[in-house]
Amino acid sequence: MSDRNTEDIIGALYDMVQDARSMPLAADKCILERDKVLDMLDEIIAQLPGELKQSRTIVESRNELISQARREAEGILKEAQEKARQMVTREAIYAEAKKRSEELVGQTQTRINQLRKAGNEYMDESLRQTEEAISKALAEVRDTRMKFRTVTEAQEQRKTSKVDVEV
Repeated sequence: MSDRNTEDIIGALYDMVQDARSMPLAADKCILERDKVLDMLDEIIAQLPGELKQSRTIVESRNELISQARREAEGILKEAQEKARQMVTREAIYAEAKKRSEELVGQTQTRINQLRKAGNEYMDESLRQTEEAISKALAEVRDTRMKFRTVTEAQEQRKTSKVDVEV
């Protein structure tokens, strides 16, 4: 056996057949050295199990690598899908919260307007009642003052009349 690999041996066999002398009257047949061809075939057979084993190992490694890559890809895909689902969920929650907050702001603004209107109406009614009470009190003060003047004038006239009568 030599240090040649299987490809080199097959190449040498090919060259040997190519260069072999043709048989007389049979161009597609040739004469080869039987022992040399058999030795080369033995070499190929001896090297094949190691190369087959190496090929199988390479194929198994490749298959394992592909399987591992698939598992990693599936994991990445699942993680991406989960993140996308979470983002969609967060976005839906955000949209719902925003909608609800807008509703609450609208309701609050309506309530503020109602309270402002009610406060204004209450204040207006209170001021009207106060005005009426003040007007009534003013009228009573004027009336009392008029009565007081009348009484005072009447007393003054009586005093003046008594003084005139006494004089």
